[in-house]
Amino acid sequence: MALHDTLTGLPNRALFRDRLDQAIAHATHTHSSFAVLACDLDRFKSINDSLGHPAGDVLLRVVAERMQSVLRPYDTVARLGGDEFAIVLAYLDEESTAPSLAERLIAAVGEPIFLDGQAVEVGVSVGITVASENDGDADELFKRADMALYEAKAGGRNTYRTFCPDVGARVATRGQLGLDMKEAIRRGEFRLMYQPVVDAATGKVVSLEALMRWSHPVRGEISPGEFIPLAEENGLIIPLGAWALREACREALSWPEVLRVGVNVSAVQFRSGLEEAVLFALAKTGLPAHRLKLEVTESVLMQDGDAVIACLHRLRALGVIIALDDFGTGYSSLGYLRRFPFDKIKIDRTFIRDITDPDAAAIVRAVVSIGERLGMGIVAEGVETAEQLDLVRREGCTQVQGFLFSRPLSPQDAQAYVLSAQAGSVAASSTPSLSTPKRRRKPPTALPPACPARCLVPAFGGAGLT
Repeated sequence: MALHDTLTGLPNRALFRDRLDQAIAHATHTHSSFAVLACDLDRFKSINDSLGHPAGDVLLRVVAERMQSVLRPYDTVARLGGDEFAIVLAYLDEESTAPSLAERLIAAVGEPIFLDGQAVEVGVSVGITVASENDGDADELFKRADMALYEAKAGGRNTYRTFCPDVGARVATRGQLGLDMKEAIRRGEFRLMYQPVVDAATGKVVSLEALMRWSHPVRGEISPGEFIPLAEENGLIIPLGAWALREACREALSWPEVLRVGVNVSAVQFRSGLEEAVLFALAKTGLPAHRLKLEVTESVLMQDGDAVIACLHRLRALGVIIALDDFGTGYSSLGYLRRFPFDKIKIDRTFIRDITDPDAAAIVRAVVSIGERLGMGIVAEGVETAEQLDLVRREGCTQVQGFLFSRPLSPQDAQAYVLSAQAGSVAASSTPSLSTPKRRRKPPTALPPACPARCLVPAFGGAGLT
């Protein structure tokens, strides 16, 4: 009892340390290598909070069994407390063994778990450090694994990272970036860009998606893939998200009344007053609720499904449009479509990128069929070529978005794009419909006169949008 965790039966921190010391001694004696892995479960807290501690205990026991099933008989997996686990991989023949085992670990833990008749998914982030005979400090080894774990979480979670000498510098840089972000909010360094979503048949702009950008005074443009996860981690996504909602609603007031503005929302926002932030943004700006589109991902729904869906129902009752973003990248896509009547489904760009492949095209076709049956519009994301446009239209996608039409635009350029596209769609109304069998024209090489230099409006088949 002194050496094992009472809930899972795994070795506890004391026994883990003893096994680690043994691995160090063996490596020194045999001139071999071993690895230390630090593991944290992803999404455990939200499941534990929503379903209760008994369900959380069952989940931890299942995860412990899955971890043990993946590892070799002479490896050690320990529960350090909460949702923290640690592993010693002994007797490594080569360094690639550790990443290979980490991948199998992630796959095993990520399989759906049924709790009280409800399927939930957790992930696991893994930090790896490979040790040799010269690495004799147990505390230092675990510190390295923990730093690699931090990198894995920063990389999007449910993945692994291997420690390398400059990881400490990267962690310090990331910490400084978090401090800079607080100042950036105060100084107003963040801004919104807008990418058009167009009707696949006519080329008419139907909405614009707001995308956050950050110009750092020293580092220049910071990728959203870098600062958004950091903002979610340190809680700054709450004020940033509230600002983005207000700013997007304010900007949309200057567009034609038929256009909506799409805003991405984070799981952290749902847990910290998203509904109030939406209501405040609409009241502050005066934008009608039906002109706001909230884009949520499946990862949001997996955080606390019932509470999130209840919130979405209340917002939808106000008239807010709800879209499921990046569709097809999670485990329970079809389950979520059954549980909530989304207005739009945005097919993930990975399927559009590979749509020339028959299997990818079949998936797109199936999603379109499901969406039509459930009364949901289909948006194809990431359309970059005329061939992709032709194929997604053929498969039945009603709206499209991507670099073929425009990269994200400044508010001024977005407004000019909208005016240019509207003028073109009016002119196109007298031309034959897209259903007429005519050879599709290529996108114009010259930009429309009303369109800014960074904005490209391609011709839409026989419609001749200019």
